[in-house]
Amino acid sequence: MLLRTLAIDCADPYELATFWNAVTGWPISDGDEPGDEEVLIEAPAPGPALLFIRVPESKTVKNRIHFDWMPTERTRDAEVERVIALGAKLYEDHRTADGLGWVTLLDPEGNEFCVERSAAERNL
Repeated sequence: MLLRTLAIDCADPYELATFWNAVTGWPISDGDEPGDEEVLIEAPAPGPALLFIRVPESKTVKNRIHFDWMPTERTRDAEVERVIALGAKLYEDHRTADGLGWVTLLDPEGNEFCVERSAAERNL
């Protein structure tokens, strides 16, 4: 079995896809534009694409599933700063004095996601 797509309910699919496009560098699918009911950003193979779907209700409780991202080009802390500059908000900081831990952030619609240490930081 192959996980092809992760669907994310949201108020503004294009706006949220634009945020995640900036975070991941993955392209928004050709033909998707502001106002669309569904917008897809395409992950490199074999990863699942992210499909943002407009729903009428807003997010009210903690997500039951969330992304854990591991930076590939930056440290955890540099990635956290970069993603906050793109519009994420700090939610919970689980970093410890010895350099371990992760940071939980919120995307522009309040969905939780985590940024862990990079592979290079894990090998230090």
